[in-house]
Amino acid sequence: MHKYFGLVVVILKPRYRRILLKLSGEALSGEKDHGIDFPTVLNICKAINECCKLGVQIGIVVGGGNFLRGHTSSELDRTRADHMGMLATTINSLGIASMLEKLGVIVRVQTAVSMRQFAEPYIRNKALSHMTKGRVVVFACGTGNPFFSTDTAASLRAAEVDANIVLKATTVDGVYDSDPKLNKNAVKYQAVSFQDVLSKNLGFMDSTAASLCRDNKIPVLVFSIKEPNNIVRAVCEENIGTLVKN
Repeated sequence: MHKYFGLVVVILKPRYRRILLKLSGEALSGEKDHGIDFPTVLNICKAINECCKLGVQIGIVVGGGNFLRGHTSSELDRTRADHMGMLATTINSLGIASMLEKLGVIVRVQTAVSMRQFAEPYIRNKALSHMTKGRVVVFACGTGNPFFSTDTAASLRAAEVDANIVLKATTVDGVYDSDPKLNKNAVKYQAVSFQDVLSKNLGFMDSTAASLCRDNKIPVLVFSIKEPNNIVRAVCEENIGTLVKN
């Protein structure tokens, strides 16, 4: 694919054949504190569409934190709260699907909990068939089980569909040695091992998700979604964010 900037022609070449894009629910709310900001989602989907045009096969897992974060809802039973969170991820998944379809992208939503009137049930072979045909597959409802995060769902789906990498698009531009929102002197890593992530409890994703990626030799690139085109840059392996690998 060619991009023209004045007299300079930039040829974009994807580094990865198949990716698992993990989007935080908060990324979909834009400047809002809650819910979905559809112009923001549309901009994210435009970047996803650019990756499709490059021939990249794409699976997406999205969180539900823009509606509910189950593990922080102390007023609710944890299992019930996580079930509500699964429904929130379905709302987000359907919203992403709608915006992708608006751009002419063929997309399928698959849910880990049966919702046949809304979406397909998750079936690995069917997901692989969709992806090899160039369709984007959005995986909703996490793993379908309480006590597992959508980060863990992203790691699991990445392993199941043989993704080359997990692209973790968040509101932070990488992995730091401490929380950059609380510590202005936090140091950003350019690259870090899963072993260091786990031993130092760096917290860019939960330990179950990190262990799954480590054990299945799936690298994770953590970068900011505040500039949606970072998705394209990540696919083309430009120097952004933090790469986590064995």
